[in-house]
Amino acid sequence: MTARMNNWSAQPWQDSEDLECAMVVPETADCATFTFRAPSGAWFDYQPGQFVTLDLPVAPHRGATGNVQRTYTISSSPSRPLSISVTVKAQADSIGTRWMLDHLKPGMRIRAFGPSGIFSSHRHPSAKYLFISAGSGITPMMSMTTWAWDSGTMPDITFIHAARRPSEIILKKRIEQFADRVPGLKLRFTVEEPDPFQSWHGYQGRLSQIMLGLMAPDYLEREVFCCGPEPFMQAVREMLVSLGYDMEHYHQESFGAPVRTEAEAPVIDDIAPDAEAAASVTFSASGVTTACMETETILAVARRSGLNIPSGCTFGLCGTCKIRKTGGEVHMVHNGGISDEDVAEGYILACCSQPLGKVAVEV
Repeated sequence: MTARMNNWSAQPWQDSEDLECAMVVPETADCATFTFRAPSGAWFDYQPGQFVTLDLPVAPHRGATGNVQRTYTISSSPSRPLSISVTVKAQADSIGTRWMLDHLKPGMRIRAFGPSGIFSSHRHPSAKYLFISAGSGITPMMSMTTWAWDSGTMPDITFIHAARRPSEIILKKRIEQFADRVPGLKLRFTVEEPDPFQSWHGYQGRLSQIMLGLMAPDYLEREVFCCGPEPFMQAVREMLVSLGYDMEHYHQESFGAPVRTEAEAPVIDDIAPDAEAAASVTFSASGVTTACMETETILAVARRSGLNIPSGCTFGLCGTCKIRKTGGEVHMVHNGGISDEDVAEGYILACCSQPLGKVAVEV
């Protein structure tokens, strides 16, 4: 009788063993997926969404004098345990990632530590998920989505991803292959601009409250996982808070400082209006000062004071109610009706700006 052959060893990989690069797959410009295997044949056990730290021998690359450690989210899934993959994108100032793209080839071995991290759907079981990502923040979402696909049950995931251009959507074809075969995975992409001479039929523009409502009408019922640059994640948090989402069901992973344990998780201390806090708005041109609460909008306070600020949509889209703020701070969550340049010059949209304490405007 023929002896049964195992596909892998009986023990999972431990970070005392080096990883061997098995394959390199280009993804987009300056972005590639590196797949590693354990020389011993050990299998990989981790939670989808976790990260691994690579010890990269970059010297003398780009002025480096020794090894550097870089942390990358695992883009593969533990449901496929023969290998482990990271999908990395080099930025202008990258050292470790640039070295990987230029020098790391199949057959080379490197040290690695982990896997680690608490950003995982395994830790927050739910019947319905909402994944929101930007840029390379798509990698943990890919890992968790692959796990859901491999689990053998129909997933209920709305997957929202933002990128600068369609050609810069990392892992796009792979995630589309999943979505093409199961109706429970709904993909929603938005880009800042289309690629030249390429038609784009998805959403265009920065992710906004209106866009979120169209992409995921039942967002209040979903467990939310978010990953991307901090300004992007802050904007998502502000949208959800203003829409009444229970932030106990919101989870995020930072590019800059991946969190290994619950104790290391940073306290999210976003500035938001306090329903019990008093405020006031001074309408400088009219010589009127009106007391209010922080949860009222500047537009509502103006109307209550008998003043007229021209307005249209009243939810931060049309830009009709743009006015200049001359003092104080406001909390503004808009839907694209004002540019970053206008905000930098002190303009706000009265319909979606709430006073944080004393505020003065040119009305």
